[in-house]
Amino acid sequence: MSVLMQAEDLRRYYQVGGGLFVPRAVVKAVDGVSFTLRTGETLAVVGESGCGKSTLARMVTLMELPSSGELFIEGEATSQQNEAERRRLRLNVQMVFQNPYGSLNPRKTVGAILEEPLALNHRGNRAERVATARAMMDRVGLRQDQYGRYPHMFSGGQRQRIAIARALMLNPRVVVADEPVSALDVSIQAQVLNLMMDLQDEFKLAYLFISHDLSVVRHIAREVLVLYCGRPVEHGTKAGIFENPLHPYTRALLAATPSVDPLHSKHTAAVKGELPSPLNPPAGCAFASRCPHATDRCTAERPEWREVEGRLVACHFAGSV
Repeated sequence: MSVLMQAEDLRRYYQVGGGLFVPRAVVKAVDGVSFTLRTGETLAVVGESGCGKSTLARMVTLMELPSSGELFIEGEATSQQNEAERRRLRLNVQMVFQNPYGSLNPRKTVGAILEEPLALNHRGNRAERVATARAMMDRVGLRQDQYGRYPHMFSGGQRQRIAIARALMLNPRVVVADEPVSALDVSIQAQVLNLMMDLQDEFKLAYLFISHDLSVVRHIAREVLVLYCGRPVEHGTKAGIFENPLHPYTRALLAATPSVDPLHSKHTAAVKGELPSPLNPPAGCAFASRCPHATDRCTAERPEWREVEGRLVACHFAGSV
């Protein structure tokens, strides 16, 4: 399988506040994320709200450039490209947004929404664009008589199918899905996830799937990357993460996920407390104030990536607690 995207130590910092006598503070929204994404694979990025998932999504879709680090798309370093070249690379990475009610233009019909990416990028004449849009409707399970309808005439699940179809109109290699089913009823979520997996097989897509819901991640992901306060804390295969989580934060996330498994509570109690302030992060491990295993070393020394049991973990005591 060919490598479609590779991130090396991506960081995104923002300067906020400040005034005449007050220095500006720095928020480290994403702080050192690396991964490799290959054809037909799904990498899930999970964590609480505010952990940097959406910032990472904006960087890999080239909506924002990283403060440091490098993002490669099909082997090309994006930081070394001019704006025209980045625009070309951006066509290979498309995004499906969280809210199907807000991501579609209410003034345009389904047909116009699907044709628009082709028209903006000068793909084919009008008849060819219509034919391509109608063919994509068939692939995502929409009827042809719905071509001239407006978004408000569809259910949430149908709107997300439209959004997925729009993302695929330019034949991208990578699709970034930012909480694509969190706004849908549970009964509809599985249908949309199954559709995404079918389309992945058909188009040989790679997914970067962003979610806070580990039950959804378990259904679709091959690998899982856990973020906390902008930093990766565990990265491994789905089987390894779910069967034997090594980081206390990963175990807490799993414990908070509803399950019918009577052994589910073996991991730990759900995580308590609040995320540290991004304006004043702790000197050591960011999770130390919420971790039941924290020691003085944890509060003083930040753990670095190391390999434990075939995966990468940022915890001083991973594998021993």
